[in-house]
Amino acid sequence: MADTEETPLRPRRKGLTRRQRRSVSRGIQYAVFVAAVTAFGVTADWGRLQNQFAQVEIAERMFPEVITLALKNTVLYTVTGFGVGLALGMLIALMRLSSVGPYRWLAGIYIEIFRGLPALLIFIFIGVAVPLAFPGTEIIGGTYGKVALALGLVAAAYMAETIRAGIQAVPKGQMEAARSLGFSPGRAMVSIIIPQAFRIILPPLTNELVLLFKDSSLVLFLGVTLEERELSKYGRDLASQTANSTPILVAGLCYLLITIPLGFVVRRMEAKAQEAVR
Repeated sequence: MADTEETPLRPRRKGLTRRQRRSVSRGIQYAVFVAAVTAFGVTADWGRLQNQFAQVEIAERMFPEVITLALKNTVLYTVTGFGVGLALGMLIALMRLSSVGPYRWLAGIYIEIFRGLPALLIFIFIGVAVPLAFPGTEIIGGTYGKVALALGLVAAAYMAETIRAGIQAVPKGQMEAARSLGFSPGRAMVSIIIPQAFRIILPPLTNELVLLFKDSSLVLFLGVTLEERELSKYGRDLASQTANSTPILVAGLCYLLITIPLGFVVRRMEAKAQEAVR
C-alpha cells in the first residue's frame, strides 16, 4: 500500500470575530456621540442662550393666554382643516377608483397639483384669489373658514391616496360577499368596505393630523387679528415686542405638548396593526 500523506492543518485566521467587530463598531459610535455632545457642551455659550431663550419672567407673562388663545386657535384650525380634508379626500379617493374616466382623471390631476405645490402657496391663493373670485365670502367663516379650506385642500390630496390604498387593501371577496347578500355597490362600499379600510389607514390619517397641526402655522400669511393668532404668530409677535426669543421657545413647547402624544398614539396604532397582521 502507498503511504498516505498527512494533510496539514489549516491555520486559524487571526482577527476579530463578527461579534467582536460589532462591539468595536458600537463602541466607536458611542465614543463619537459622547465627543460630539461634549464638544457642544464645552463650546456653547450657555449664558447667552439662557438670556435669549429662557427668561422665566417673560415666559410667565405668556400664561394663560398662550393656552387659552394661541393653542386653542391652533387646535381649532387643525381640527377644522382635518375635517375638510377628510371629507374631500374621501370624495377624491372614490373618484380615483371610479369606472368613469373623467372622474379618475380629475381626481388624479387634483392630487398631483396639490401634492406638488407648497402649502404656503395654497394659503396665499386662498387669502387673495378666493375673495377676488367670490366677493362677499369674507363674512362666511372669516379667517377660520379660509384656514380650514387651505389646510383641507392640502390634506385632501394626501388623504385621498391613503384612503384609496386602504380601500384597495380590503379583500375583494368582501365586496363579492356583500353583493351576494343583495347589497348595492354603493351600500356595500359605505357599510362594508370603507369601515374596514379605515381600520387599516387610521395610523397614517393620525400622522396627517400631526402634519396639519404644524402646517397651521402658515395662517400668519392670511393676515390674522390679535384674537385669531395661532402659536407661531403669537410667539413671533411677543418675541418682537420683548426683543427676546423666549416666546418662540414657549410656543415650540406648546406644539410638542400636542405632537408628542399624537406621535405616541400613531406608534401604538401601528404596533397593534402589525400584531393583527401576524
